[in-house]
Amino acid sequence: MQKSVLILGASGRFGRNAADAFWNAGWSIRSFDRRRDDLNEAARGADVIVAAWNPAYPDWAAEIPALHARIQDAARLSGAMVLIPGNVYVYGAQTPAPWREDTPHNATNPLGELRIGMEQSYRDSGVQTVILRAGDFIDTEASGNWLDRMMLPSLPKDKFTYPGQPDIPHAWAYLPDLTRAAAEIAGQKESLPGFTDVTFPGYTLTGLEMTDMLTAVTGRSIALRRMSWLPLHLASPVWPLGRSLLEMRYLWDTPHWLESDRFDELCPRFAATPPQEALAMAAGPWLKPARGRCRIHSMRRSTQTTL
Repeated sequence: MQKSVLILGASGRFGRNAADAFWNAGWSIRSFDRRRDDLNEAARGADVIVAAWNPAYPDWAAEIPALHARIQDAARLSGAMVLIPGNVYVYGAQTPAPWREDTPHNATNPLGELRIGMEQSYRDSGVQTVILRAGDFIDTEASGNWLDRMMLPSLPKDKFTYPGQPDIPHAWAYLPDLTRAAAEIAGQKESLPGFTDVTFPGYTLTGLEMTDMLTAVTGRSIALRRMSWLPLHLASPVWPLGRSLLEMRYLWDTPHWLESDRFDELCPRFAATPPQEALAMAAGPWLKPARGRCRIHSMRRSTQTTL
């Protein structure tokens, strides 16, 4: 019998890639329209709910508790498992790497505490839940993440703008890989416990390594440029999003990477996309291959996924 997944936030970066990954894995896909659909009704008969709703940072405190309470109610009624794209905010600035499933959640900043509270609500809910935790996203198109908002737009000038210390490790996740893993883990619903926290290893890269990779895939001499945080400081008194970005600045200056022990148990045959290929896809919108200087490989969406 074909399995069914309800994707909340299917037009967002994680949800869009998740729809591809679950479809490629043979699932029946349902997308939720917040303007017209009833969540409890939409979840009826679904095996898994992908909770990819993600309000803007300034709206987290007002919206996240109510959104996830609704998702939990729908999951109880339908018997669906909830899969949540988790982040590393729960660990906090003082937590030494590596970060893994049993690393304490010691964040004390507001956004980190909100994520800790949200995840704890699932532990307490009785709803079967998977947190698939990853670092910053690398997408196949411009979707409003750190790479395409702050870092890659300077590529036409042969610059790569980096927000933090360029020589320390930082956790990244290529969204097609992350969502392939989500589909693989969701397919194991019957054998999973009530709450599963999985850290997705993804890529551990420094800014210098990313610059070298971009040089290799573009055929250009890309130079690293440090991002100035001064405009965010100046705008933060009147720009709530700017204050939130400054709150999370520590992740760019804190060495961190994710361990893969539990992930390797669940997905032992998983083959990650090479990081150079992932960066080439992300960089595509800012490059002009027609001049013959860019060696980015074209990629097509497959209809079959092999793990």
